[in-house]
Amino acid sequence: MATKGKGSKVNKTWLYDHLNDPYVKLAQKEGYRARAVYKLKEIDEEHRLLAKAQVIVDLGCAPGAWCQYLSRKLNLTLESEGNVLGPKVVGVDLLPMEPVAGIHFIQGDFQDDAILAQLESAVGGRPVDAVVSDMAPNLSGHSATDGARIENLIEMAVDFAQHHLKPDGVMVAKVFHGPGYDHLVGLFRDTFKQSKPYKPKASRSRSSEVFLIGQGLRKSVC
Repeated sequence: MATKGKGSKVNKTWLYDHLNDPYVKLAQKEGYRARAVYKLKEIDEEHRLLAKAQVIVDLGCAPGAWCQYLSRKLNLTLESEGNVLGPKVVGVDLLPMEPVAGIHFIQGDFQDDAILAQLESAVGGRPVDAVVSDMAPNLSGHSATDGARIENLIEMAVDFAQHHLKPDGVMVAKVFHGPGYDHLVGLFRDTFKQSKPYKPKASRSRSSEVFLIGQGLRKSVC
């Protein structure tokens, strides 16, 4: 009984915080699907990462708030997806996502070779300006296991960036403080000419999430 009561109290606290969250209210007002959009928006505006980006890959894109931001930023429309020379955004996620104007969505596991091949095909052989990743594995609660899963996801994302980004391309990836964090910071430092961790204001203070930002590949395989 005590456990049930504690869980109920936590759920009520989360619901209260969520309903009174200014970013939740702003997302509803501006028509975004999730408050997470303001994390990418702040990172972009603070560091001017996407000012000239035309080809962008969004990993872990559901429910689609980041895709919405990118669609609006690049002025994409329903007809944009078929334009092989214009701005292009490709999103990938295990979960389904409601359509977003101009976004090419692929549902599947980014770690699956078949899904990766679909992603490469969707990009159409064009070098990528930016890779943004809000991916996170289903957490088990076991810090070492979860840390290893996060490491694996980000390592694959960085490998994709090395093979598809332009030499001056950029990458943003969500990671978490804990096991494996220092390794991922080092991976970004070794991969990009400029790298830094950044915690947007929209990230809740109690959350261990932080975003790693990389700019300019040290060695392009593209």
